[in-house]
Amino acid sequence: QQHISPQGAEREMVPRPLERHRGRLKTCNTEERRTHWTVFTEVSEVFILVPALLGLKGNLEMTLASRLSTAANIGQMDTTKDMWKMIMGNLALIQVQATVVGFLASIAAVIFGWIPEGHFRLGHAVLLCASSVATAFIASLLLGLIMIGVIIASRKVGINPDNVATPIAASLGDLITLSLLSGISTGLYKELEYNDYANPLVCAVFVAMCPLWVLIARKIPSTREVLYCGWEPVIIAMAISSVGGLILDKTVTNPNFAGMAVFTPVINGVGGNLVAVQASRISTYLHMNALPIGDPNPTPRKCPTPCITFFGSSVNSRSARVLFLLVAPGHLVFLYTINSLRGGHTTLTPLFIGFYLAAALLQVVILLYLADWMVHWMWGRGMDPDNFSIPYLTALGDLLGTGFLALCFHMRFFFGDQETNLGN
Repeated sequence: QQHISPQGAEREMVPRPLERHRGRLKTCNTEERRTHWTVFTEVSEVFILVPALLGLKGNLEMTLASRLSTAANIGQMDTTKDMWKMIMGNLALIQVQATVVGFLASIAAVIFGWIPEGHFRLGHAVLLCASSVATAFIASLLLGLIMIGVIIASRKVGINPDNVATPIAASLGDLITLSLLSGISTGLYKELEYNDYANPLVCAVFVAMCPLWVLIARKIPSTREVLYCGWEPVIIAMAISSVGGLILDKTVTNPNFAGMAVFTPVINGVGGNLVAVQASRISTYLHMNALPIGDPNPTPRKCPTPCITFFGSSVNSRSARVLFLLVAPGHLVFLYTINSLRGGHTTLTPLFIGFYLAAALLQVVILLYLADWMVHWMWGRGMDPDNFSIPYLTALGDLLGTGFLALCFHMRFFFGDQETNLGN
């Protein structure tokens, strides 16, 4: 009756909750709009690609930042010749990794989407492959160039690159990767109606460039080793992130989980940022103390306890405490920003904020503890933590963040707070 009333009185008769709901839809942020685009509704497997590609971006760019930060701190980039060798080798390396792992991520998305539904569409599978490979390649190139600039600038002004490079890689990477994935997948989806060869052609072009990047990466000793031996952590990390993507795909269309797509990159990004900084700092500490890889840990211990990790007297324990204390204020700022921009369909009640902060704190505690154990464990077994630890940690951060966030929404609904879900 309200909608068939005279036009002049319609504005007065629309309930205020509905007005707020319309305002939310109009001012929705970038991540929320992605969930309403045609390609995301018609090809729901794209949701599985989101954590996988964000995790891949984090794995490659934060590993690149950690490698170059360590190289800069120990003097391997002091001369112009050495600097350019490191830059070219590492850029070529991440392009190879981005293309291959982006292709594997699309296969995982097809499998995870096909098994529950039992319906396979070749056109959608090729679309996922082309979107994933193109997004991974372009995002890695852009972020790699940004990381190189940040690290060189940090060294010139006397700032430790470990403290700034990895957070910038993660924060910029989320925005760039999501924007590229949305734009590329939408454009390729439209091409399905007019051109059957566009998607296979995109795949073929990016795959055909792989031999060139391999030749360049093989010329640099530091990247040659990663090119041959560094695939296991990146591929396993992609698989772990894809499981998080499966959780997102199954919850984002559920009315009880409205707003899930908005908060997922936030909780995953913060956790990935903090654990990447800690892992990079511990790795640099081990390199700068001239301890050869494969030697025992500087403080012999079979397995660190949480008390040692967070309450010890070492510089790494102090940084763990500082990073943990940043979690709650950082998330409160993000929650306030999302609420101000009307970015989700979930009103920020005290109950939801409490569950959300508890999930974020638990996620970071687990990640920081795992970073302390994993970096020292890898170092003692002859593996460079700069190349191996960050992919595992960021992927686990994506899985934990997505799982804990889904649990938050479930608990909010369980405790009868479903009226705060304006998406219902």
